[in-house]
Amino acid sequence: MQISSNMGAVGSAQNSSAIKTVFTEKLTKDEAQELKKQVMENANAFAFNSTQAQIGVTNPQHQSAKDIKDFQSFLKDIGYSGKPIAELSKDEAAKLVSEDGIFGIKQTSERIAQFVIAGAGGDEEKLRAGREGMLQGFKDAEKAWGNKLPDISQQTMQKATEMVDKAMSDLGFSIIDKEV
Repeated sequence: MQISSNMGAVGSAQNSSAIKTVFTEKLTKDEAQELKKQVMENANAFAFNSTQAQIGVTNPQHQSAKDIKDFQSFLKDIGYSGKPIAELSKDEAAKLVSEDGIFGIKQTSERIAQFVIAGAGGDEEKLRAGREGMLQGFKDAEKAWGNKLPDISQQTMQKATEMVDKAMSDLGFSIIDKEV
């Protein structure tokens, strides 16, 4: 059983026969732990890539050739089909990270939060793992950046976390992990 942070696979039924549900078969404890691990890793990767997308738009010279290739692939996965980022004018880049832009705080935080929430499927442990992975992805992006992330990324992280926390609360889960 494998889940992926590849957005092209979200909503796809191509491997649906490999996914067990509570309606067909019970997961073993090891399978549940593996899914939790995958949710965490994928949330981490998605948050990291989303933050890198914001940084790439606002600071395109910050990326290496490999980063650019990975970045272009990620852009395609999330539905961006516009002009290559490196070729954007300052005004075009500003529009992409504006309030209503695809890389603005609102849309980016919603993509990250929805990725975590959908990946968890209402399961508390997976939701916690996804939240943890999301936060680690932001930390990893900050480490890759070399210092504190730009304000747009800080605000995105805060808003995405609030959305996941609200989803947890709406599902009746405490935001505070009982195992801590």
